[in-house]
Amino acid sequence: MLNMLVIATTNQNKLKEFKEILKDLDIEIRSLADFGPIPEVIEDGETFDDNAYKKAWQTAKVLGLPTIADDSGLVVDALDGAPGVYSARYSGENATDEENVTKLLSELKGVKNRKAHFQCVLSIAVPSGPALTYEASCEGTIIDDKRGDNGFGYDPIFYFEEFDKTFAQLSMEEKNKVSHRGKALAQVKAEVHQIKKWLDQRLFEEKPPKPDHAEFINNDWSEK
Repeated sequence: MLNMLVIATTNQNKLKEFKEILKDLDIEIRSLADFGPIPEVIEDGETFDDNAYKKAWQTAKVLGLPTIADDSGLVVDALDGAPGVYSARYSGENATDEENVTKLLSELKGVKNRKAHFQCVLSIAVPSGPALTYEASCEGTIIDDKRGDNGFGYDPIFYFEEFDKTFAQLSMEEKNKVSHRGKALAQVKAEVHQIKKWLDQRLFEEKPPKPDHAEFINNDWSEK
């Protein structure tokens, strides 16, 4: 029986989003901050799906608990999909949001096609490997002038036409309704009870049988 689910993040804002979506489940929600140091997952996948699954499965394997993880980023048409899976480190390892935005705008200087979309993949994995995947995106346009103080990453230059605002100008409630992560989490919410049943089944099926001590009492443990 599933009684705990780990969110593979230390980001408190992201954790709040997940907890809100999963609040109807009668299970305990934990994050990586609730455990001791665990090996860092290297996000070297070629796709968002690769990275989301790797984070979910490796965390589940280390902790022995079902885990949900996400990978997301900005996909720009004119840049052949860049920055893509490298969104957080587009201008180098440990890059700041400001540095990434500056590089992106430099790459798009003089480019007329500014179409882009945010992409998110959620992966829910059990320690033995099987996983469920949810995916969503949000279409927008890259603008040159940064607008708004909310959000993070590329939000200040990602213009969302329906609201006539950038993501950084949206309230959290507005953003959660239309964003890539918000829509992916909405899919999870819609199927949350089926997901719980699936996890219960997979955990039960994949759990190895407990060894019977009687099997070992006649073994010869002496060295030969």
